[in-house]
Amino acid sequence: MTRKVPARAPKSSAYEKQIEALSKISQTIASNLYLEDILRLIVMVTAEVMDSKICSLMLLDEQKGELVVRATQSVSEAYNKKPNIRMGEGIAGIVVKEGKPITVPDVREDKRYLNRDVAKSEKLCSLLSVPMSVKGKVIGVLNAYTSSPHKFTRTETNILTAVANQAAVAIENAQIMVKSRIIQEELETRKFVERAKGILMRKGLGEEDAFRRIQKQAMSMRKTMRQIAEAIILSDDLEKGK
Repeated sequence: MTRKVPARAPKSSAYEKQIEALSKISQTIASNLYLEDILRLIVMVTAEVMDSKICSLMLLDEQKGELVVRATQSVSEAYNKKPNIRMGEGIAGIVVKEGKPITVPDVREDKRYLNRDVAKSEKLCSLLSVPMSVKGKVIGVLNAYTSSPHKFTRTETNILTAVANQAAVAIENAQIMVKSRIIQEELETRKFVERAKGILMRKGLGEEDAFRRIQKQAMSMRKTMRQIAEAIILSDDLEKGK
């Protein structure tokens, strides 16, 4: 008698959603998208995966110690204009401080939630808020709201946490790219300024005076020092070409 091999159980829809979400977020890590585009993509994907009425991404402003809403797929003006939240205050602030997810059955009734009036007007109910961590550092939170009472499962918490951590990597990479571009631009500017200084020094100015002339012209003409330096270099090239 041939033994029947049991049919393989199909993958759960939750698992498929997690893979799909992580795949989409992972693609942004290697992309050339600007940070704002990355943040918008993250909240859109998260809202879809979590079947969430509102999904918001808040990043920590370390200097002010405040969480700022940087992206949401919500069109609600009331929600989008919520004030910043100090670290340790409100649900999101506690999540950042403790570095652990928090679920709230009904934000309209939970005293820790600081914007209960907005929650009532927007018909928000349950909330899952998870930290966004990269290299052991919490940089923000990812929030998923439902419009009716919902008990978030461990799987849902794991999905949102995985998405949040992938998003944190994408955000860090985008910020590194921005810093790299700034550093590159500064190096290029320095090269042009040094070359322009050399031209002015050949015409009799000392090094400090040459730098001050470039700086003064940039300020008076409301141009960058690189633009002034490039103009000096171009003028010198034209003179040499006569």
